[in-house]
Amino acid sequence: MRYVKLGNSGTAVSAVGLGCMGFGDPQRGTHGWSLRESESRPVLRRALELGITFFDTANVYSSGDSERIIGETVLKDARREEVVIATKVHGEMTPGPNGWGLSRKHILWQVDESLKRLGTDYIDLYQIHRWDSSTPLEETLETLDGLVRAGKVRYLGASTMYAWQFAQALALQQARGWFPFVTMQAHYNLVYREEEREMFPLCTATHTGVLAYSPLARGRLARGWDEVSLRQQQDELGHSLYSGQQDANRAVAGAVLRVALRHGVTRAQVALAWVLAHPVVSAPLVGACAVGHVDDAVAALDLRLSPEDLEELEQDYTPRAPAGF
Repeated sequence: MRYVKLGNSGTAVSAVGLGCMGFGDPQRGTHGWSLRESESRPVLRRALELGITFFDTANVYSSGDSERIIGETVLKDARREEVVIATKVHGEMTPGPNGWGLSRKHILWQVDESLKRLGTDYIDLYQIHRWDSSTPLEETLETLDGLVRAGKVRYLGASTMYAWQFAQALALQQARGWFPFVTMQAHYNLVYREEEREMFPLCTATHTGVLAYSPLARGRLARGWDEVSLRQQQDELGHSLYSGQQDANRAVAGAVLRVALRHGVTRAQVALAWVLAHPVVSAPLVGACAVGHVDDAVAALDLRLSPEDLEELEQDYTPRAPAGF
């Protein structure tokens, strides 16, 4: 395993993080493909065996059940100081106007709920899951700063917003002397590269680490583009993210297969190695739902793509409208 700094911070994380959206009760929340606790444990334990120390979840994943499983497995099987636990706040946890968002009321309520489910007294990386235009930015950022000062949170991160919004937040944190965001969790893979235009240059300029989510395009780059998994059948967000430009997507997926065959590795390893090669990326977050997926993710760290490989993988990309916001 290779270890890198968590953005512009002194904390080290594994160069591959485990995305934990797929762990939880499939009857709760909106992820019907989730692995129950008994099915999740072998995947999480394999990650620990291979040196993965970075685990990313969110309060909304299976309505909190993902956080509970991380607490019951990762935080019981590893020393707390050796692992880095990231979770998020923003999504709807209860019906009603205060059941979601980035208000002081909602954040203070949800950070305590996350701590209870995780079974820990602090969160390593607390991230705002989306932008909340209905709450004053000052209110959100001052509340987050207070969580760090209170010791409930070690670092702050953001996810899925426009570059101008993130620039505004970073500037306000600097002006007020508040703890800054050290990471940006961004949608990034071979068939969605729009963050290269503005967000990545901003992160480079501000020394903000990028955590790449959906590095395999929700599994699509790990198999033939037209092959369908259970998750793909049920994942409405995935349909909206990758429904257009199918000819270009298939061409990219074809390039992934050719490069994989040339190197004698899996398609997943090629797609992940490509993400890992970008200098602004601290770590991709791999949504593994089988032990073999974890093995593939770690093996990708040893794959070096040549300039010719990179050109072949990138040549068929077609620009598209921003998605996932």
